[in-house]
Amino acid sequence: MDCLFCKIIAGEIPGNKVYEDEYTYAFWDINPQAPVHVLIVPKKHMENVLECDAETAAHLTDAIRAVARQEGVDKTGFRAITNCGEDGCQSVKHLHVHLLGGKKLSETMD
Repeated sequence: MDCLFCKIIAGEIPGNKVYEDEYTYAFWDINPQAPVHVLIVPKKHMENVLECDAETAAHLTDAIRAVARQEGVDKTGFRAITNCGEDGCQSVKHLHVHLLGGKKLSETMD
């Protein structure tokens, strides 16, 4: 498989790891949109949220919580976003959640 995120998880491509557990892997975004901008991905490859099952969603939620606490945005607030498909601007075809925080975020999502 020629998936960028699968290669980062496997250690074939360097990634600046923030968090890892049995089911998920999290690393700093290379083009951050906020002081805290971490990508959280399931280790099991799936293209997007439409392929996500309840068990994977639960593991991603646990990882979001852990990363938010670790990075200190659990008290101040953060945004967790997943893009899906071309019109949703999904640039890598591996399900990932953007965790953004560390500053007051814009009210708009455009």
